[in-house]
Amino acid sequence: MAKAHINETNLLLEAAEGNERSFTELFYWYYKPLGRFVFKMTDSQEITEEIVQDAFVKIWLRRETLKHIDSFGAYMFAICRNETFAAMKKIAAEKVFRTDFEKYLTVEGEIDLLDNPTEEYRAMIIAAVAKLPAQQQKVYAMSRYDRLKYEEIATHLGITVVTVKKHIQLAVQFIHKDIASKRLNAGLILVLTTPLILR
Repeated sequence: MAKAHINETNLLLEAAEGNERSFTELFYWYYKPLGRFVFKMTDSQEITEEIVQDAFVKIWLRRETLKHIDSFGAYMFAICRNETFAAMKKIAAEKVFRTDFEKYLTVEGEIDLLDNPTEEYRAMIIAAVAKLPAQQQKVYAMSRYDRLKYEEIATHLGITVVTVKKHIQLAVQFIHKDIASKRLNAGLILVLTTPLILR
């Protein structure tokens, strides 16, 4: 388990009151340790990222409960463990009852979009990304979805690392602006647009 943040109690109290900066600090502190923990069980980068991101989204949506938590780390590890078991059980069940797994994912995805706010939020971000200029969209996708390092993206596209960073910065700024009028706030944008780099 990750070491507790030195200012965790105050951060939890502030996050419970809606302070996005405090929530962001907790997110950055625990995101990678939780990712490593979940990855040991899933052996899947994609499933791991979704589980950990979903856990943070759910916590933010009921953030008023944070002031009652003694150990945020223990709490988050327990949530991620339970979510991982549920996800693996669901996948195992589908392998038994379905021969066409891709069809299952499509059907379930449509259901989740209606019942799961996290999927709705992801859809907003995907729609915003689709509006980016071609080069920004390419750089953002290589960073966020392909999980390439800035140096790798720069080499692949024949541009400088500084240019890659600028494209990412502009892309994230655009995403924030594009969905600012919607109910997805800055804290959740951060959670859902931050790639999980385990290496």
